[in-house]
Amino acid sequence: MKTILVLSAHPDFSEAIRANLNPEAYRVVHRHNAEEGEPLLVHGLISACILDADLLGVECVWVIERLRRRDAKTPLIAYTERAQADWEEEAILHGVTQILNKPVRPRLLNSVLERLWSQPAAPAVPAGNTAIFARAATDPNAAARFANVTQTLDVLRDFSSILTHSLDAEAMLKQFLQFLREILSVNRAAIFLNRPCSPLTEVMTLEDSRRLRVASAIGLSSGVLQHFELSLDSGLGAQVNKLGRILRRDSDEARLDGEVQKEFDLLGAQVAVPILGRDAILGVAVFDGRVTGEPLVNMELEMIFHLLEQVGLALRNIWLHDQLAGNHEMMTEVLRELSSACIVFGRDLQVLHANKAARRHFGRKNERTGGLEFTDLPPQLGAKVYQVLKTGAALEPFRYEPENSPGTIYKISVVPFQRGKVALPSSVLLTADDLTQSEQLRQLEVETANLRLVRTMADRLAHEIGNTMVPLSTHQQLLAEKFHDPEFRESLDHALAGGVKRVSRLLNQMRFLARDGQLEPEVFAVEKLIEEAFQDATQQSAGVGAQLKFENSGKPLTVSGDRAALKHALSEILLNALQANPKSPQIGVKLQATGSSGSRAVTIEVLDTGDGFTTDAAKKVTAPFYTTRNVGLGLGLAVSQKIIETHHGRLEIVPSPSGLVRVSLPVATTPAGSR
Repeated sequence: MKTILVLSAHPDFSEAIRANLNPEAYRVVHRHNAEEGEPLLVHGLISACILDADLLGVECVWVIERLRRRDAKTPLIAYTERAQADWEEEAILHGVTQILNKPVRPRLLNSVLERLWSQPAAPAVPAGNTAIFARAATDPNAAARFANVTQTLDVLRDFSSILTHSLDAEAMLKQFLQFLREILSVNRAAIFLNRPCSPLTEVMTLEDSRRLRVASAIGLSSGVLQHFELSLDSGLGAQVNKLGRILRRDSDEARLDGEVQKEFDLLGAQVAVPILGRDAILGVAVFDGRVTGEPLVNMELEMIFHLLEQVGLALRNIWLHDQLAGNHEMMTEVLRELSSACIVFGRDLQVLHANKAARRHFGRKNERTGGLEFTDLPPQLGAKVYQVLKTGAALEPFRYEPENSPGTIYKISVVPFQRGKVALPSSVLLTADDLTQSEQLRQLEVETANLRLVRTMADRLAHEIGNTMVPLSTHQQLLAEKFHDPEFRESLDHALAGGVKRVSRLLNQMRFLARDGQLEPEVFAVEKLIEEAFQDATQQSAGVGAQLKFENSGKPLTVSGDRAALKHALSEILLNALQANPKSPQIGVKLQATGSSGSRAVTIEVLDTGDGFTTDAAKKVTAPFYTTRNVGLGLGLAVSQKIIETHHGRLEIVPSPSGLVRVSLPVATTPAGSR
């Protein structure tokens, strides 16, 4: 029984064909288009194909060409409503066997079909390799060699069966060599590959990257191949890489290269075939002749070359898969061992991955699955994950304290994973860092630092108050005895005045150090403030003959803020300048306006006649309790810096041979007050 394939978009045409054929001799199969009919043609299940040309329109010639590419020998009959010379010519040129006019005439159709199968049969050609083996028919010697294997060449259509090992290169290559032995009776064969190394488990040098190691062999002793390699720099590998084509042992290139001949002898091979990838050579396959001793002919080598091209592409895919699998395994191991909890959720809120820390922190005893589920998350975190999945926007890291575990603190991050230009994420990563211990350690460090600060402060205060109390205590002991002595009373007056000044300065430092913000902001002239601060500084200084050299731009400059606080800050800076050289306490102050109209500032530069600041000292001098003198607490410049920064200004200690301190304060936008 013959099978007739009818390609028509209308079922009535198929029924007309079926009604006019003998059901005992013909079986009619109807398909709507070429895509549906191709599997029947490719696998040789059809005796003839009838095409409804009118319903295909201008695409008819394209369909005929496509069908002929899939099956070059099945008879193809086209039906048309009316004769068209130009269309019929194109159809015949593209492989149509017969063109008939509608309506379907039973006698004519049966006669055409009978003539198709009454013609002498052409030599059998294996499907899938038509172009290769058709050339063998013109070569009497080649046709004779293939006479004994004609029946087995149908296996070529099943070449794709070796790709069932598409994830196992070794098994695929072994199956491929067995495949060649079955259809070509190959005696010996070996495949050498330039396999890339795994960056996770191997280290490859430049020399290693040029070596071709045996991947599979048939008919060769394992002892020969155990320590044998090819190279892309010499011998067979170099010649095949250079030529990019098949290399025979008796070719001119091989005869002139002693290394090539030696490798051919060692392998017992007669020909080397390159295994090409898309952009480079992947390896070399070497072959002996047949098991009968006859050499492989050009047609057979051409077939092997093209099959190896497909094998090479499959190898590239296997290697890429191995690399991706290795990277995935490495990332899984990294996530598994992280101390941070990591959970990946899919679009359906399914947990795609959860490491050990995540199960430890959020997992509950799940009798059904034994793993972590979305419902195991606390509602607050589950809502955040759902929000990111729906919006695609990442959340800023936030703190989370579980209600059922007081004192436990987590830092939570929720990040979306988006593929391509899709608006919504395909998955979401939630990471949770347990900050409980670090917060406890930080708190202990803060408490320790505070205790250390209190101890330092107590030590400095005791020292400073002790220095203040020494002269007062001495005079108190002599008070009853020498009260009527005018010289003693004068000394007592100086001692009391000095003690009051030192204690008053100490109180002001503590008050301004503890204060936040500005108590009484007002606008005032800077020059007047500097003069008052200099007077306060001279009262605290033990030097004699203090001088202030003032230099300004001539224009009155004003600032706004807490006048008393800024006066204290400047007096501390000026006092530090006076103490830099007690023998010659001279201070130079330069006042000027800087900046543009949008961000104008008042710059005050204080220059003394001391030894200046080194780079290291300039960094430390504003730190609390840092001092190079045996008097004072070391809080003067620290308090000044705090007050100036509270007023949005800046205090800069400039390293220089002579002491230079620069203060910048924003210019007031309103005129100065009366003071």
